[in-house]
Amino acid sequence: MGIATDLIIVVLAGLLGGFAARKLNQPLILGYILAGIIIGPYTGGITVSGVEEIESLAEIGVALLLFSLGLEFSIRSILPIRAVALGGTGIQIVLTIAIGLGIGSFMGWETIPSLWFSVAVISSSTAVILKTLASRRQLGTLSSRVMLGMSIVQDILVIPLMVLLVNLNSTGFSAAGILMPVVKVVIFVAVMFYVGARYIPLILKAVASWESRELFLLTVTAIGLGIGYLTYMFELSFAFGAFMAGLVLSESDYGRRALSDLMPVRDIFGLLFFVTIGMLLDPFFLASRFGTILGLFAAATLGKGAVLSLVT
Repeated sequence: MGIATDLIIVVLAGLLGGFAARKLNQPLILGYILAGIIIGPYTGGITVSGVEEIESLAEIGVALLLFSLGLEFSIRSILPIRAVALGGTGIQIVLTIAIGLGIGSFMGWETIPSLWFSVAVISSSTAVILKTLASRRQLGTLSSRVMLGMSIVQDILVIPLMVLLVNLNSTGFSAAGILMPVVKVVIFVAVMFYVGARYIPLILKAVASWESRELFLLTVTAIGLGIGYLTYMFELSFAFGAFMAGLVLSESDYGRRALSDLMPVRDIFGLLFFVTIGMLLDPFFLASRFGTILGLFAAATLGKGAVLSLVT
């Protein structure tokens, strides 16, 4: 049955992992990730045959998680934290790069690998943060808005950083290659708030007048994924486009209804995302280099924690 069998395996494994995590009073995503490790290609036994297809569905899960995050937020709720989200994140990135270079020097790495390590430390999984806060019912707090705001800004700023590192590894390095992603982000945000804020609510108003919950849900999902795919076509983050679509939609009269209808779909695809993370982990590789990985993890976590304490 191909992809159908793989989906059944992933959903059942995620369900059992979620039950186990709930029984142990742990976050559900921990159970999902452990379930992914068990059914992953590195552990043997029951596993999926089409990992790439599941990964593609998992990308949709990330986009829907970020789309729902945009629906949870609003422009008015972001304004009070803009100084920390923008200025604080910029300072954090600079200091984290310095720490990453220091760790890389200690490990005997060259500059480029050290910079890649810094980017990995900078990057936060907004989807994981969102799921954790939602499970603890803390999405509405000021601290959660600050964390999510900084995480989203990090996701945006990491794009030109990665382009810079790719260019540094090639002979075609140019300033245009670094600035172009930034220009694309600025243009996209401007278009979304000028055009999207005008026409997306009109589309939803027309669909809502038909009094069909099914069509309304399909329209909301199509808007989020469609705009996300549009940003992907312009070599930007799929999830970032979905988040911006949700943010624009949150300002309309249909934001709350869209979020309420979308949540079951989001949770199913979110499960696929977290199980897929586990499937990508090779436990034998981790075990063989446990000391090194644990040391790097501890150094990166403590360093980034110290930086976050300074900027917030």
